Amino acid sequence: VPSVDVPVTGPTNLSGMEAYLQRLAHLDEGLYNDFYGLWITLMVINSLIFLVGMVLNIVALYVFCFRTKQTTTSVIYTINLAVTDLLVNLSLPTRILLYYSGGACLTCSYLHIFSYFVNMYCSILFLTCICVDRYLAIVQVEESRRWRNLSVAKCVCVSVWLLAIVVTYSFLSIAFQHTGCCLSKLLFLTITEFFLPLIIIVIFTLRIMWALADRHLMQQSRKRRRRAVQLLTTVLIIFTVCFTPFHIRQVVVYFYPDMPHHVIVYHLTVTLSSLNSCMDPVVYCFVTNNFKATMRHLLHRAELEHTSGDIISMQHSSKASGGTTNAITNNVIMMTKIPSSLQRDNLGKNHTV
Repeated sequence: VPSVDVPVTGPTNLSGMEAYLQRLAHLDEGLYNDFYGLWITLMVINSLIFLVGMVLNIVALYVFCFRTKQTTTSVIYTINLAVTDLLVNLSLPTRILLYYSGGACLTCSYLHIFSYFVNMYCSILFLTCICVDRYLAIVQVEESRRWRNLSVAKCVCVSVWLLAIVVTYSFLSIAFQHTGCCLSKLLFLTITEFFLPLIIIVIFTLRIMWALADRHLMQQSRKRRRRAVQLLTTVLIIFTVCFTPFHIRQVVVYFYPDMPHHVIVYHLTVTLSSLNSCMDPVVYCFVTNNFKATMRHLLHRAELEHTSGDIISMQHSSKASGGTTNAITNNVIMMTKIPSSLQRDNLGKNHTV
């Protein structure tokens, strides 16, 4: 068995680690051997997610760090979310290598599992922070003014990163040493780090929608609250599409370990959860208008460059076609001159006769 390049405390821990990683790698090997077409498809999809997510999140970090004039608590949470999504994309090459090796690379398996759980739960918690912050800014304005500041937001972000890293490392350590209790710990992790944030987002969305029903609101306030509802609805869609299938699978596996087609379900749900790095930029559009304006500027600039390139090529082709047209015109003139001279010669001959 290939050795795993991570620190270990003893031979028992090493064998437990390798046994756990081999079980995870067996899912990749099963996909490669039994569903080769799906294996190819998932490699292509992960490559596309990597490219699109890298571009969108690099642009987002550029906008929030250098193009945003006022740094607010929402901007702080969004920057951390963009960093998380960028790390998700940077971990995808290890997943692609894991697919390519057919599950034989245990080091890739460990790196992917650790980075996958850390970044996934950071994404979930930062999306929750953005929603809670929007709720406080729109509905509980006066009550939250005292402690809704940049220092608190930075402390919350540090706490989220530490929580995700410590929980993921603890879970993997327990899974390496005591494989039998892995599913119960995983079920507890699923409930605390997915379903609780989901419930919080649903409740705050309903609260803002209830506040929108107040007829005494000013038009500006109503517009801000409607924008907050759109943001929270977008987050709910991301939760539903990206994170819910994976966590439902975790619960089903706990109660029904012999679930059929578990290999396909595992890989499809993991790929969907990675898709959030491409869907989160929709949330950025509701946090600040700078991201949307920058994306429009870049797309418009690319369109102008493409259009100018077409114009230049048309000018070159028109010059070439113009030269050809001139040559054809000269030939036609010469051909018309030749018959006229022949006609004069014939007339001269007839007159002589």
